[in-house]
Amino acid sequence: MRKEMLKESFKTALPIMAGYVVLGIPCGILCATAGMDVWMVVLMCALFYSGAGQYMIPNMYLAGNPLGAIIASVSLVNTRQMLYGASLSQFCGTCRKRLAFFFGATVTDESFGVNLARFINGQWSVASALAVNLFSQSAWLLSNVAGALVGSAVSLPTALASFAMTALFICLLCMQKITSANVVAAVSAALGVIVCKLVGLSGPAILVGALIGVGAALAFSLKRGESQDSDIRMGA
Repeated sequence: MRKEMLKESFKTALPIMAGYVVLGIPCGILCATAGMDVWMVVLMCALFYSGAGQYMIPNMYLAGNPLGAIIASVSLVNTRQMLYGASLSQFCGTCRKRLAFFFGATVTDESFGVNLARFINGQWSVASALAVNLFSQSAWLLSNVAGALVGSAVSLPTALASFAMTALFICLLCMQKITSANVVAAVSAALGVIVCKLVGLSGPAILVGALIGVGAALAFSLKRGESQDSDIRMGA
């Protein structure tokens, strides 16, 4: 029974693992370019499992950002994990707390979507979902290590390595649903970063831009909600 469960989890995780090979190798190269040893990359993948966050750390370091700005920016980006955990907690009511803890600690964007769909369709356990997470994390870790080994052997231009995170976030932006609020967030964040750069605030530019984007989208959504409520009352 356990063997069948692992086999099904592996089949479920296989598309995620394939994608992580493509993303993990450049991330490992970027980490090596930033001066990280292979053992550091292994620890980061094992203890700090966040694709976007792991791209941000070496990229912001190469760009000369202060430590405080790096920590704050990565923390802000990873707040989405709390939403993932809250959404999946409804399926963890009967499992052991330790199992639920490790399941929540190993959730990523991709495994969240896959596991949520399997939970909704039924016949899916937290143990199976955790196995999907661990298979995915293993592929990410091994790909990062391979990239770090390549990066330590081959000299990569810093400018090219630094663009890896920019390309990743452009990809993530293109995957978002086109809504008015998302457009406001993207444009406001970009303008915020540009203004920070122009006035010499290169260090916190990403963090400030992200906060401006979130704030602008929130204000826009609240304003539009009030307008819609007003229209409904007038129509009534």
